[in-house]
Amino acid sequence: MTMLHAVQAPASAERPHVRRIHPGELDWALAAGWKDFREKRGEVVMLALIYPAVGMLAAALTLNSRLLPMFFPIAAGVSILGPAVASGFYVLASRREAGLESGWRHFVDPLLGGNRLALAALTAGLLALFLAWLLCAWAIYAATLGPEHLRGADFLRALFTTSKGWTLIALGNLVGLGFAVATLALGVVSFPMVVDKGVDAFTAVSTSIRAVSANPKAMTLWGLRVAGLLLLGALPAFVGLAIVLPTLGYATWRLYTRLVER
Repeated sequence: MTMLHAVQAPASAERPHVRRIHPGELDWALAAGWKDFREKRGEVVMLALIYPAVGMLAAALTLNSRLLPMFFPIAAGVSILGPAVASGFYVLASRREAGLESGWRHFVDPLLGGNRLALAALTAGLLALFLAWLLCAWAIYAATLGPEHLRGADFLRALFTTSKGWTLIALGNLVGLGFAVATLALGVVSFPMVVDKGVDAFTAVSTSIRAVSANPKAMTLWGLRVAGLLLLGALPAFVGLAIVLPTLGYATWRLYTRLVER
């Protein structure tokens, strides 16, 4: 019953007001996020190393094995869980905003606070989305190159030099785009809103969807910037994500404060 209450919205709850923002405010959010990171980088880089660690684990499990076709889907799909991982950064940002101490130990506050059930419900939703993406990616592979059971260099050669390989790339990116849009719509506001206001998961998700719907151009540009920064951070063996992830976490908090009336 408690978990159900965390997901359902109270009947009398007033819908939070969503603002329309100018695309130029995205620059402000990223600049503010970078400033926050520079001021607290010593305490958050080690926490953010979980992201490159997951990327390298994906590489270790998939390279030179039958799971090689799943390397990119796993590495790219981990970003679906980004909003949940960034919850600790939202706490740090909110405490700094209020003039409170914001040490590394506050990073785990979402696991201990009264809003942990709502955050757990949101995280479960993103985890389900991540698993659905992996199933779709495997189904696309099985329908294209899968029957040939290629490994290593043979798989890469077939991927980039055959019509089946290019079909896999095109379908995979198209379906991946759909999952990216869903992640943006469901998570860009919901997680920081639960941290900020302690609302239930249903209210947070519905507000996030309304915020994205009210700002299609700005949120499309935001999604592209996030994707570009994640790709840039992943290129040097995923190590750059230790900088990109906290910066985006802080920037997302700043963006949330502009999108939702507080």
